[in-house]
Amino acid sequence: MASRILGMGDMLGLIEKAESASDLKEAGEMARKLRQAEFTLDDFKKQLVQLKKMGSLSGLLGHLPGTGVFKKLAAADIDDRRLVYYEAIINSMTPAEREDPRIINGSRRQRIARGSGRPIHEVNQLLKQFQEMQRMMKGGTFKKMLGGLK
Repeated sequence: MASRILGMGDMLGLIEKAESASDLKEAGEMARKLRQAEFTLDDFKKQLVQLKKMGSLSGLLGHLPGTGVFKKLAAADIDDRRLVYYEAIINSMTPAEREDPRIINGSRRQRIARGSGRPIHEVNQLLKQFQEMQRMMKGGTFKKMLGGLK
């Protein structure tokens, strides 16, 4: 409690939540996919489901230290409904679209938006964030971080 008051966060509590919500075998498979840049929208959806199991995003971010690189993140007001919306958008895609989002053109985006009940700009936003995540994963720094995970 004292460390949280001093802005150090509750990293141990966050780790305990993550451990209780995750399956070690599945986590190992996910690490392998990340190392080999095989991360798909289905994998992204699995991660969203894991996050939802851990509780609200605001609550999770509250466990982070309120200093350093986490300062802005801990103060962020994140809408938990966004996870539900992203899951609905991904569920509205065909298996081929989830495997290779590059095939999603304008008419497919409209169909996905109608099927998920979300506006097209949210479909575009999800696809853009997913592309940025894939680009980051292909970078050397991210691969070095995952190098120790087997």
